[in-house]
Amino acid sequence: MSVVILGGHERMECRYKEICKKHNCKAKVFSKMPGNLKGKLGSPDLLVLFTGTVSHKLVHSAMCELDEEKTKVARCHSSSACALNKLLEEYTQKLA
Repeated sequence: MSVVILGGHERMECRYKEICKKHNCKAKVFSKMPGNLKGKLGSPDLLVLFTGTVSHKLVHSAMCELDEEKTKVARCHSSSACALNKLLEEYTQKLA
């Protein structure tokens, strides 16, 4: 399963990727707005929005690029490792 994480803290990017790897997911993490989001986003199975730390512009740009039929969107206010772990447990169980 592929996951794109928008928001969160820059210092936690490696930790987010480790958590995703633990759940057998490939992850891309964007804590800031990248220059060319369209080319970098791809078509993930799950889009995680850390709503407490993500900019409105980044969310809007990402939602315009996604195919909403193929990608599930999960919103989480907390950008902690524990919150991401619980979220991925929930979504990987739904897909299994």
